[in-house]
Parts: sequence; C-alpha cells; structure tokens
Amino acid sequence: MTDQTARLLIVGPQGSGKGTQGVRIADAFGVPAISTGDMFRAAVAAGSDLGNQVKALIEAGNLVPDELTSAVVAERLGQDDAANGFLLDGYPRNLGQVADLDAFLAARDEKIDAVIELNVPREESISRLTQRAREQGRTDDTEEVIANRLGIYERETAPILDVYRERDVVDTIDGVGTLDEITERIVAALEARGLARRALA
Repeated sequence: MTDQTARLLIVGPQGSGKGTQGVRIADAFGVPAISTGDMFRAAVAAGSDLGNQVKALIEAGNLVPDELTSAVVAERLGQDDAANGFLLDGYPRNLGQVADLDAFLAARDEKIDAVIELNVPREESISRLTQRAREQGRTDDTEEVIANRLGIYERETAPILDVYRERDVVDTIDGVGTLDEITERIVAALEARGLARRALA
C-alpha cells in the first residue's frame, strides 16, 4: 500500500474529450476512471438494490435523483480499487451532489486533491460535436440542440467550479491540441500539486 493518493474530478463540456483524457490520466496516476454512466450500468448489471432502483427509473424515462446517484457513487468509491484514489467523470453535477461527495469523503477523512477543468472554446465544442453527429448519422444533433446542451452544462457546472476554486483545487487546462499534448498539460498541472505518477513496472 502507498500513502500516495490522487482523488480527482474531471469536468468539461460535451466534445471536450474529457472521457478520453479521464481514462489516460487515471491510468497515469494508477487510479480507476469512474463515470456515472459506467457506474449505473454496473449497478444495474450487478442486480443490487440500488441497481434495481436505477434500472426502474431509467426504463421509465426518468432522471436518476441526486440521492440515488450519490448512493451509487458512494458504493463504487467504497470498493478496494478506489482506496488510494479515483478519477470521477460526470459527478458531481450540481451543488447538492458536491455536498454529498464532501460528506462521503469527510467521513473517511479524505478530500478532493484536484479538479481538472478542460477548457474548450464554445465554437470548438460545437464544431467537434456537429462533426461527430454527422459521422454517426445523428441528424437530431443540430447546432442549435448542441448549443442548448452546452448552455445547460455551463449553467450547471459554473457554480460547482466556483466552490472548488474557493478551495484552490481547480486546474484549468487548455483542451485544444493533440491527445498527447493535452494529457501532458494535465499531468504537469497535477505534478505541480505534488501528485506523483504511478511508477511504471
């Protein structure tokens, strides 16, 4: 066991590449990359009480409420592979979830080490997403729909980032460049905070 921990959040608009970067950064620091979508799917597949509640809500076309989302996150973060850290993608999404995560971590005498904010200009995000929609034949993803989705992200995420900025744990990273360039920017910012990369075997 090591005392080195890396408890990370990654945030960024749709089209910012946060899913890809999240996996790369989690691998570099030897922690699991955990996305809410993956967690819900795993809980449903496991057939746990929480999973069955999530399944019923999703099948009915309802959003999973904060209380249940936070319970699924807490269950996942309590697993052995997250003992020395994690990288969360897609959680917390609002101030209620920030409070839930704070309470969970405080009970374990832990805290978030860094929040990676991938900064991608709005026009760039729209361009990437419209191109992706064209490639995947998703005609409903018009520029207007995408711009609206980005607007929701901005409104929801700004207050969360404000909370973490007050704690001085936000690293805003330029999200435009090659995959490797962006990964190296994130790694450099985290190392500047004293977080150590996983030793390669």
